[in-house]
Amino acid sequence: MSHILLIHSSVHGYTQKICEYLKGKLEEQHHQVTVAPLSDAPNLDAFDKVFIGASIRHGKHRPALYQFIESHQQQLEGKPSGFFSVSLVARKPAKNTPQTNSYMQQFLSQSPWQPKVLQVFGGNLDYQGYGAMDRNIIRFIMWITKGPTDPNTKVEFTDWAKVDEFAQQMIEAS
Repeated sequence: MSHILLIHSSVHGYTQKICEYLKGKLEEQHHQVTVAPLSDAPNLDAFDKVFIGASIRHGKHRPALYQFIESHQQQLEGKPSGFFSVSLVARKPAKNTPQTNSYMQQFLSQSPWQPKVLQVFGGNLDYQGYGAMDRNIIRFIMWITKGPTDPNTKVEFTDWAKVDEFAQQMIEAS
């Protein structure tokens, strides 16, 4: 069985939640899994496989993600690895695949690392969990994209069966 590292770049903790869910699925299959924030990632050489999950913040992945990739590109390319992106845009059927999701395409155009295992997941919308500025910005974006705008909205747009499929892809990655 593999020793797998799951690194997350999470703002409000939802990408971490997906990583913890993946950890549970992988451990059911007897893999050893470590989950760590991007800022505290252990030495990648100690793992057989490395996967990174990152959320979208104000329309893009955080700069620290790209800095991490540049610093660890050789290690990421030297072993089975992959990437998933979490966003509210991925709630839409026409934007919930790596090929159709603009944030994933933006990531691939900006990243020197081109992982073969890719996925996008719908995120979590929790207006009460955001500060006033973020709440207003996200409500405006939701209004433009015909999403929920009620300030009491709390909904997960994640397709958990799709997350299960990604766990299987992680196991099969070589």
